[in-house]
Amino acid sequence: MSPYESEPVDRLVTASADGEDQAVEAALRPRMLEEFIGQERVREQLSLVLQAARQRGAAPDHVLLSGPPGLGKTTLSMIIAAELNAPIRITSGPAIQHAGDLAAILSSLTEGEVLFLDEIHRMSRPAEEMLYMAMEDFRVDVIVGKGPGATAIPLELPPFTLVGATTRAGLLPPPLRDRFGFTGHMEFYAPAELERVVHRSAGLLDVEIDPAGAAEIAGRSRGTPRIANRLLRRVRDFAQVRHDGLVTREIAARALEVYEVDARGLDRLDRAVLEALLKLFGGGPVGLSTLAVAVGEESETVEEVAEPFLVREGLLARTPRGRIATAAAWQHLGLTPPPSTRAPRGAQPELWADGQA
Repeated sequence: MSPYESEPVDRLVTASADGEDQAVEAALRPRMLEEFIGQERVREQLSLVLQAARQRGAAPDHVLLSGPPGLGKTTLSMIIAAELNAPIRITSGPAIQHAGDLAAILSSLTEGEVLFLDEIHRMSRPAEEMLYMAMEDFRVDVIVGKGPGATAIPLELPPFTLVGATTRAGLLPPPLRDRFGFTGHMEFYAPAELERVVHRSAGLLDVEIDPAGAAEIAGRSRGTPRIANRLLRRVRDFAQVRHDGLVTREIAARALEVYEVDARGLDRLDRAVLEALLKLFGGGPVGLSTLAVAVGEESETVEEVAEPFLVREGLLARTPRGRIATAAAWQHLGLTPPPSTRAPRGAQPELWADGQA
């Protein structure tokens, strides 16, 4: 299971979306490709694919979008349909557990329609195999009857465009990946791009915000627009109730301090893991289960929820001997590493400060 799939949605900095997020995102989503912020390379490549298809008067190649949640895969799928002036059908891999489920969806598609299949890597194998023929030949074989008397009836499909989204492209079998004519990998956003996202969302939500306030929110958003929009809504509430409604850097910082999101985007769980690693175990190495007991969480929660972001930020490293804190972790928490701290054998030297090796 992907760490993104197991991340609880009650964390303010989770990239997963609950019902409230989905409702707000529907109002904040850009409608056309030129309005989409960030992902410059994917946006340019996708623009060429769509423009060429419109000029030919044909359905574009099937599109695969991969990357962590909250970066805009669903938004891009809706933009593809809008750019093609075509209807869109939305479903997900976990919802398709039988080949018959997929056959029912495919047989009801109209010509040129866009089928968005979220978390495509979680689709069942029988449905996956049926999808091969549907994508390549626009045809599916419907099995009628059982046993020796069963017969396959070919069903022709109108040309359609499949847009698949996945957080784990490596789990897709090669035959399925090869049938996508265009693959776009979504990257985490730079702070400057997130500032533009925050400003755009603030305008749509009627929130008065200055550039410094937008920069403060963007810097704590873990490179993810969904998190930036969620933090903006919480800061808006704080500014409305405690102040005059204007979001400045100071007000944004104070608001996110109330919600326990620090300047680097770490929340309570992230800091608990780091503090246990540094204060109780001298920076490690320490085993995962021991670290989980120290913070009062399950091992899976620490490994799949907290560690991915800490590793990406260069605050924690995984080694064969256990988890170790980096020099950046000591610095972030304002702690001084003990003189006896040594870089464990096999650790990367650049992760350690000069006086530690």
